[in-house]
Amino acid sequence: MSRHDGIVAGEVWLVGAGPGDPDLLTRKAERLIRAADIVFYDALVGPGVLDLIPPGVERVSVGKRSGRHSKDQGGINAVLLAAAQAGRRVVRLKGGDPSVFGRSTEEITHLAAHGIAVRICPGVTAASAAAASGLVSLTLRGLARRLTFVTAHARGDEPLDLDWQGLAADDATLAVYMGRAAAGEVSARLIAAGRAADTPVMVAVNVSLPDERLIHGRLDALAFLVRTISNDAPTLLLIGEAVAATQMCPQSAQQVALIAG
Repeated sequence: MSRHDGIVAGEVWLVGAGPGDPDLLTRKAERLIRAADIVFYDALVGPGVLDLIPPGVERVSVGKRSGRHSKDQGGINAVLLAAAQAGRRVVRLKGGDPSVFGRSTEEITHLAAHGIAVRICPGVTAASAAAASGLVSLTLRGLARRLTFVTAHARGDEPLDLDWQGLAADDATLAVYMGRAAAGEVSARLIAAGRAADTPVMVAVNVSLPDERLIHGRLDALAFLVRTISNDAPTLLLIGEAVAATQMCPQSAQQVALIAG
């Protein structure tokens, strides 16, 4: 198999699985999945994406969600290395885009240190998919000149240490990944740093999946908006003028809950 046809034996591809909907995979990602003989996948990889793995291809869950790990990062590094050294054609499926909060560097560094070639296939990140589902923009001429991605996931009991003054700029859209648990703190810290309490927010849950939920409201109501979301549901917070609810077609309006602040 040539490098342009798929995966070379002993090579590892970090493949973006997108937000969950298999139709949002790139054509290259689907081709790589079909060319692998072993696939390591995260908990956030959608079931429709896993259905694309051909029969007979080994599947290994290395999922991590809400602090529960089937393997720690060191263990994931080790099994990827072992598979590559055994001459397998390895795909490492990561939810969203591997380069956006995907811990790709740890895996690339470990594999490269042992002489393993690693390549990346990008994927659709959750913020883009959420904006598409909600018929909103992540940027808006004159109002949102910047777009900032942050993660609300901190190690253990460490505080959420972010540049709140910088993030509170009123000409920016803020995308907070893994934001459900920290929603109240995010709201309070941004308002304390100067962001207006009535700044529009959109909470996106299970983006692109059949049970997707999009909840619109205000920044000062953010803690309330996430109360009905389960601990396991992947949740993204979009904050800024650009994500205000717009005039939507009837089909889209059915997907979005508008909650008055």
